Amino acid sequence: MTLFPALLEQQLEANSIRKTLPAETILLQENTYVRSIPIVLSGSIRVMRQDEEGREILLYYIRPGESCIMSFLAGIHEDTSKVRAVVEEEAEVLFVPVAKASEWIRQFPEWTDFIFKLYHQRFEELLSVVNAIAFQQLDHRIMELLKKKVQIYQSNQLAITHQQLAEELGTTREVISRLLKQMEKKAMIRLSRNKITVLSLL
Repeated sequence: MTLFPALLEQQLEANSIRKTLPAETILLQENTYVRSIPIVLSGSIRVMRQDEEGREILLYYIRPGESCIMSFLAGIHEDTSKVRAVVEEEAEVLFVPVAKASEWIRQFPEWTDFIFKLYHQRFEELLSVVNAIAFQQLDHRIMELLKKKVQIYQSNQLAITHQQLAEELGTTREVISRLLKQMEKKAMIRLSRNKITVLSLL
C-alpha cells in the first residue's frame, strides 16, 4: 500500500487481515454489527440499500484506495450496518479492526484526513443518488450505471443480466428489459445472453 505515511502503513499491515474475495462475495449485511473496516486494494465493491420489501438500490462503488464510510461509522458507534456490501469484481481487501480504526484517528492526522475525505465523497455520491431518483428518468439512470460499470471493468462488454440491473436500480426486470431494447434500437448498446455491449452512451 502507498496510501499513507510509512508508520501508518506499518500499523495497517501489522494489525489488519488481507483477503482476496471472488465476485458476489457478501462483505457486509444490513442489521449486522461491524467488526472491521474494509480498505479495497484492488477490484471493486458495490454498496446497496434494501427496503422492507427486499428491493435494493445501488448507493455507490468502493474502488482501490477507498473504504466504506458507512461501515466505519457503524463500527465506531457500535451500531449495526445500514447497508449491504457485495464484491463487484474479484477484490483484494484489507480488513482493519474497528478498535484500531478508531484509535488511529487520535494518533494519525493522515488517517483522520482519509476518513473525512471519504465522508465528503460518499455524501456527494448519495446526493447524486437522491437527485437521480427524484429528477431523472430511468433510462438516464441506466445509462449512468452502465457508464460506471464500463469504467470499473475497463471494458465495454459487461457480463450483467437485466435482473441485476433492475436490482441495482430498484425497479423490475420487465421495465429494464423494455428500456434496454429501446436503447439497442438507438444503437447505444447491443444485447446478448447475460451480456450488454456498450456502443455509445453519449
